[in-house]
Amino acid sequence: MIKDKALEYFKNGYSCSESIIQSCIDEGICPPELLPCATTFSGGMSSGCLCGAVAASQIVLGYLYGRNNKFGNNVFAREKAAQFVEEFKTRNKVTCCRILCAGLEGMARKEHCCKMVTDASDILESLIKTTVQG
Repeated sequence: MIKDKALEYFKNGYSCSESIIQSCIDEGICPPELLPCATTFSGGMSSGCLCGAVAASQIVLGYLYGRNNKFGNNVFAREKAAQFVEEFKTRNKVTCCRILCAGLEGMARKEHCCKMVTDASDILESLIKTTVQG
């Protein structure tokens, strides 16, 4: 299960974006070569913008459904990307790391970000399952 593995990685030193990608690698969803790509997406791409867990989830969606994708032309990457963002915003209002973590530092921020990693990986897994199952 992506969510459980991602949370475990996040609690043990991986960044939010790396934890999503590494859990997907473990599940055979994407190749190990994607992990280094995720490193720069944590902390809102070091600028506070897009949440790294959201960015990593979009990387996986692009890998599966983007140009020359694994699942052919029956599923469009942008539709999956929009579905992901819509659900993440339903759960958290925004996708901006700076806003999601406003005023939080240290362990309080880390604990708060556990929810972002959990939500992102849960939504990602749900979107992937809808393709694989039907």
